[in-house]
Amino acid sequence: MAAKPKLYYFDGRGRMESVRWLLAAAGVEYEEQLFETAEEFENLIKGGKLMYQRVPMVEIDGMKMVETRAILRYIAAKYNLYGKDLKEQVLIDMYVEGMRDLYDIIMFLPLSLPEEKEENISYIVKKATDRFLPVYEKVLKDHGKNYLVGNQLSWADIHLFELILMIEECKSDVLLTFPKLQEFKTRVSKLPRIQKFLQPGSQRKPPMDDAGLEVAKNIFKLAKGMFVKHGTTIIGEL
Repeated sequence: MAAKPKLYYFDGRGRMESVRWLLAAAGVEYEEQLFETAEEFENLIKGGKLMYQRVPMVEIDGMKMVETRAILRYIAAKYNLYGKDLKEQVLIDMYVEGMRDLYDIIMFLPLSLPEEKEENISYIVKKATDRFLPVYEKVLKDHGKNYLVGNQLSWADIHLFELILMIEECKSDVLLTFPKLQEFKTRVSKLPRIQKFLQPGSQRKPPMDDAGLEVAKNIFKLAKGMFVKHGTTIIGEL
């Protein structure tokens, strides 16, 4: 029997959460090694396991995989969530890469300075409603199918569902003017594997609180205020 995938990260969402979502959607059980201190992270680096000396890292099929998109593409392809041909795969890539732009901004929201947080939330909501959500609303409306690509569940659908939930944490009624996305959210939430992952006690991580932020800051040496300045995302190692 093949070993369960093992996820190396801290006890929070960050870049690993999309991996957790995709494995959950594929019905794959996994283990996690969650470090709590900078020393634990540094020991992983010293052990020579981390290409580029950063996480996420996933041990799967005898490989130590790094770089989030590489990990996600591998999992999507392995579990039939990456389309049936190259044309479908490039559509999935286009949708996912677009989502990542917004995803990364939301991911760094906890690092906002208190006096900037509301402004940053407004920026996220505006960017979501003006640029990103209309794209997926139009796709679903134009082809009249249940999912974004090929009328079957794909990595793009899982990532969109995760992103919708993240945006709704910023503004609960953000889908008010997007009826097709409302239907999409309801449809995906009822899939048994997704429904299971949404339940309390699953390996899904909650929004980062102050205690979790302090742990992440200490591990990755992050600073407050690393978020959006003049419309530009500041990238960190979260």
